[in-house]
Amino acid sequence: MKYALLIYAPNPGEAGEAQPGEGVIDSWLDYTVALRESGALLAAEQLNQPETATSVCLRDGKRLLTDGPFMETKEHLGGFYLIDVPDLDTALDWAAKMPILRYGTVEVRPVMEGQGWQAGLKQESSRR
Repeated sequence: MKYALLIYAPNPGEAGEAQPGEGVIDSWLDYTVALRESGALLAAEQLNQPETATSVCLRDGKRLLTDGPFMETKEHLGGFYLIDVPDLDTALDWAAKMPILRYGTVEVRPVMEGQGWQAGLKQESSRR
Protein backbone atom coordinates (compact mmCIF):
# COMPACT_ATOMS: atom_id res chain seq x y z
CA MET A 1 0.00 0.00 0.00
CA LYS A 2 1.05 3.56 -0.61
CA TYR A 3 1.25 6.04 2.25
CA ALA A 4 2.08 9.73 2.40
CA LEU A 5 4.27 10.70 5.35
CA LEU A 6 3.35 14.37 5.75
CA ILE A 7 5.94 16.40 7.62
CA TYR A 8 4.75 19.21 9.89
CA ALA A 9 7.07 21.56 11.76
CA PRO A 10 6.88 24.94 13.47
CA ASN A 11 8.12 27.93 11.54
CA PRO A 12 11.86 28.36 12.11
CA GLY A 13 12.49 30.91 14.83
CA GLU A 14 9.00 30.77 16.37
CA ALA A 15 9.26 31.82 19.99
CA GLY A 16 9.19 28.93 22.43
CA GLU A 17 9.31 26.23 19.76
CA ALA A 18 11.95 23.49 19.80
CA GLN A 19 14.47 23.69 17.00
CA PRO A 20 16.13 20.88 15.05
CA GLY A 21 19.55 21.02 16.64
CA GLU A 22 22.97 20.04 15.40
CA GLY A 23 23.37 17.10 13.03
CA VAL A 24 19.80 17.25 11.76
CA ILE A 25 20.85 17.38 8.08
CA ASP A 26 22.90 14.20 8.45
CA SER A 27 19.95 12.55 10.20
CA TRP A 28 17.66 13.44 7.29
CA LEU A 29 20.17 12.14 4.75
CA ASP A 30 20.58 8.88 6.67
CA TYR A 31 16.81 8.48 6.96
CA THR A 32 16.25 9.11 3.25
CA VAL A 33 19.02 6.71 2.20
CA ALA A 34 17.62 3.99 4.50
CA LEU A 35 14.13 4.48 3.09
CA ARG A 36 15.45 4.38 -0.50
CA GLU A 37 17.58 1.29 0.16
CA SER A 38 14.57 -0.49 1.67
CA GLY A 39 12.82 -0.16 -1.69
CA ALA A 40 9.84 1.64 -0.13
CA LEU A 41 10.62 5.21 -1.27
CA LEU A 42 8.56 6.42 -4.25
CA ALA A 43 9.04 10.19 -3.92
CA ALA A 44 10.08 12.89 -1.49
CA GLU A 45 10.02 16.68 -1.62
CA GLN A 46 10.73 19.55 0.72
CA LEU A 47 8.39 22.52 0.45
CA ASN A 48 9.43 26.15 0.66
CA GLN A 49 8.47 28.25 3.71
CA PRO A 50 4.72 28.79 4.34
CA GLU A 51 4.93 32.52 3.63
CA THR A 52 5.82 31.70 0.00
CA ALA A 53 2.48 29.90 -0.47
CA THR A 54 -0.48 31.24 -2.39
CA SER A 55 -3.90 29.82 -1.55
CA VAL A 56 -6.48 29.67 -4.34
CA CYS A 57 -10.25 29.46 -4.05
CA LEU A 58 -13.16 30.09 -6.41
CA ARG A 59 -16.13 32.13 -5.18
CA ASP A 60 -19.01 33.23 -7.40
CA GLY A 61 -16.97 32.23 -10.45
CA LYS A 62 -14.03 34.44 -9.46
CA ARG A 63 -10.58 33.21 -8.57
CA LEU A 64 -9.43 34.57 -5.23
CA LEU A 65 -5.78 34.47 -4.16
CA THR A 66 -4.42 34.79 -0.65
CA ASP A 67 -0.73 35.16 0.07
CA GLY A 68 0.68 32.76 2.63
CA PRO A 69 -0.93 29.68 4.12
CA PHE A 70 -4.73 29.53 4.23
CA MET A 71 -4.96 28.70 7.93
CA GLU A 72 -3.15 30.16 10.90
CA THR A 73 -1.44 27.22 12.59
CA LYS A 74 1.63 26.67 14.72
CA GLU A 75 2.86 23.88 12.44
CA HIS A 76 3.03 23.93 8.66
CA LEU A 77 3.39 21.26 6.01
CA GLY A 78 7.09 21.26 5.18
CA GLY A 79 7.36 18.28 2.87
CA PHE A 80 6.47 14.66 2.35
CA TYR A 81 7.66 11.18 1.60
CA LEU A 82 5.56 8.88 -0.57
CA ILE A 83 6.22 5.26 0.32
CA ASP A 84 4.97 1.85 -0.77
CA VAL A 85 4.98 -0.64 2.12
CA PRO A 86 2.99 -3.77 3.00
CA ASP A 87 0.80 -2.23 5.72
CA LEU A 88 0.05 0.65 8.08
CA ASP A 89 2.31 -0.73 10.81
CA THR A 90 5.31 -0.55 8.47
CA ALA A 91 4.39 3.00 7.46
CA LEU A 92 4.12 3.97 11.13
CA ASP A 93 7.52 2.40 11.82
CA TRP A 94 9.08 4.57 9.08
CA ALA A 95 7.30 7.66 10.42
CA ALA A 96 8.63 6.95 13.92
CA LYS A 97 12.21 7.03 12.59
CA MET A 98 11.84 10.45 10.95
CA PRO A 99 14.14 13.16 12.36
CA ILE A 100 11.30 15.71 12.44
CA LEU A 101 9.92 14.01 15.54
CA ARG A 102 12.56 15.88 17.55
CA TYR A 103 10.47 19.03 17.11
CA GLY A 104 7.53 18.37 14.78
CA THR A 105 4.87 15.88 13.73
CA VAL A 106 4.38 13.28 11.00
CA GLU A 107 0.92 12.53 9.68
CA VAL A 108 0.65 9.10 8.04
CA ARG A 109 -2.13 8.95 5.49
CA PRO A 110 -3.04 6.11 3.10
CA VAL A 111 -3.09 6.99 -0.58
CA MET A 112 -6.34 6.20 -2.36
CA GLU A 113 -5.60 4.02 -5.35
CA GLY A 114 -7.81 2.84 -8.20
CA GLN A 115 -9.69 6.13 -8.47
CA GLY A 116 -11.19 7.12 -11.83
CA TRP A 117 -9.28 10.38 -12.11
CA GLN A 118 -5.99 8.47 -11.90
CA ALA A 119 -6.60 7.07 -15.39
CA GLY A 120 -5.67 10.53 -16.69
CA LEU A 121 -2.23 10.17 -15.10
CA LYS A 122 -1.62 6.88 -16.90
CA GLN A 123 -2.75 8.30 -20.24
CA GLU A 124 -0.49 11.35 -19.82
CA SER A 125 2.58 9.26 -18.97
CA SER A 126 2.02 6.96 -21.95
CA ARG A 127 2.09 9.99 -24.30
CA ARG A 128 5.63 10.87 -23.26
